[in-house]
Amino acid sequence: MSVKECTHHKNKGRNLLRRLCAGFLILAFIVLLTFLITWAILQPKKPRFTLQDATIYSFNVSAPILLSSNFQITVSSRNPNDRIGVYYDKLDVFASYHSQQITYFTAIQPVYQGHKDTNVWSPFIYGTNVPVAPYNGASLTQDQSDGAISLLIKLNGRVRWRVGRFISGRYHIHVTCPAYIPFGNKQNSAIPGIVVGTGIKYQLSQRCTGVRGRRYKSSTGLMKKKKQQ
Repeated sequence: MSVKECTHHKNKGRNLLRRLCAGFLILAFIVLLTFLITWAILQPKKPRFTLQDATIYSFNVSAPILLSSNFQITVSSRNPNDRIGVYYDKLDVFASYHSQQITYFTAIQPVYQGHKDTNVWSPFIYGTNVPVAPYNGASLTQDQSDGAISLLIKLNGRVRWRVGRFISGRYHIHVTCPAYIPFGNKQNSAIPGIVVGTGIKYQLSQRCTGVRGRRYKSSTGLMKKKKQQ
């Protein structure tokens, strides 16, 4: 075989490779463009969370500024989208007071949420002898003495969106639910409590805020102990 023939075969192979690469890039571009157009037409909306109630079983502050608590909450999530489903791959709930986490994480089991569906969870969240920062200890004791405390119930996790057969990558979701919980004299409380076994149940019906998502990156928490729900 002459040098000219070898060069011809090499050029032919390179042209074929270039065509294959170009075809792949065009196909990938069409798929991506189709997804973006579909996503824009559907106008996806984030799930809407509501803190429905909280049942307090124990909430005690002891020296040296240690907090032990045990309560159950009911939180609902509604998917407002007509054609988009949501995979909750991971969802942890905990309570915080003045920006300090005061309970362990409680894990909610993974679930798929269909179009216009509503999911309701009732996890227990608790903490045993959790150290409270000195600058929060006085406020916590005073709030308990006054008969009411403002907590934040937070849900952190990972979700995926489903449009038809397409499933997106994982996104980190953060939800914050304000919870104003009275103690002590239930008759004089602005939010009357209902006795449920050994606990007191308070109807809150509080809309949660801060529902936002971003591409997931692994992170570590301060208090990792979990209880599966």
